Amino acid sequence: MRSFSLPRAGLVALAIGATVTLSACAGGTGPGSAAPASSPATDTATRVALSYPGGILVLDGDTLETVADLPSEEFTRLNPAGDERHVMVTTSAGFQVLDAGTSTTAPELTDLVFEAAKPGHVVTHGGKTVLYADGTSDSTIFDTDALLASTDSLPEVETIPGVEAHHGVSIVLTDGTFLTTVGNADGRNGVVAKDASGAPIAESSDCPGVHGEGTAKDEVVVFGCENGALVYDGGTFTKLTAPDQPYGRMGNAYVSENSALIVGDYKDDRDAEGYLLHRLALIDTAAKTQSVVDMPAGAEYTFRDVARGPGDLAYVLASDGAIHVLDPATGEFTDAFPVIDPWEGPVEWQDAHPAIKVSGDLAYVTEPAKNAVHAVDLTTCEIVKSATLEQTPNEIALTK
Repeated sequence: MRSFSLPRAGLVALAIGATVTLSACAGGTGPGSAAPASSPATDTATRVALSYPGGILVLDGDTLETVADLPSEEFTRLNPAGDERHVMVTTSAGFQVLDAGTSTTAPELTDLVFEAAKPGHVVTHGGKTVLYADGTSDSTIFDTDALLASTDSLPEVETIPGVEAHHGVSIVLTDGTFLTTVGNADGRNGVVAKDASGAPIAESSDCPGVHGEGTAKDEVVVFGCENGALVYDGGTFTKLTAPDQPYGRMGNAYVSENSALIVGDYKDDRDAEGYLLHRLALIDTAAKTQSVVDMPAGAEYTFRDVARGPGDLAYVLASDGAIHVLDPATGEFTDAFPVIDPWEGPVEWQDAHPAIKVSGDLAYVTEPAKNAVHAVDLTTCEIVKSATLEQTPNEIALTK
């Protein structure tokens, strides 16, 4: 693993249009090389949505220029709608539709709102988008591309009523199988699977604190538990036990639908203060196994700091300011390169702190301490664009 003791001042103060070579990744173009013309940095279809207190910025994914500054509520969450143009904004009324625009149309925070009590997770898979309302446990389902067909009305939806309200999540598979979490105001403990007609297929209550989901190769779905994970595969649930007992929590799954390997955030101490984590969960959905890997010394992360990218590798934006590259197949960290200044964990999870999202070979990294955002080519380890914003970025979502 390379050292990353390079001077920081020049890296984080890049002007738009500047290209700085940090180091050459495997398969990269080498030190001193500019990003190739076919780099995702030139894909103007990508828009970057950034929430800030009271509004949302929309940036051009190529230039990182701000193309819209839209007023909104004090705190909102952002999730891609799955159609490469729209973003779901969680507000007090429900899921509000943000049209990120195109090369010929301006972004707009539309008046379209999928009403929901305590809007929560948004899941896109297999041509369906599922909106989960924590206040009712209702799941609202619509065709992912339906928002593209109409700009002045909500698409037709199917609403599957919840049983008891809890912070949960649902997903629909391509054969119509509906998976949803089970819980109530006192806690969450499992997942139920139903076929397209609503008939039960399978159920497991062996997942205390169930949270989040991720779909791997062959539509194998993983849910995080406080003592491991729950895997749904072809009509059967399998419980994976964390190496740390009674508490070894996976809360979020970072997946590639081309890989059977899932990376999850991992917490091994229920009473630990703060939100920084120092270990990661690795799940092989084919072998039905789970293991845990330690982050490199001095490097921690939060749930916003893990993404899958080129080669189905995992890219972790750590508190030392570097992106650490993890090979899920071996559990080894294969590289690390600096991007931002070292940072401390948030006091509350909602507080602005660095985040990473990936589109193709390009990672978009926020640096709230400097009101900055950076575009990083993960094949060359280069910052290919940076921009200083007028607002402090918090949540981030990409349209592609």
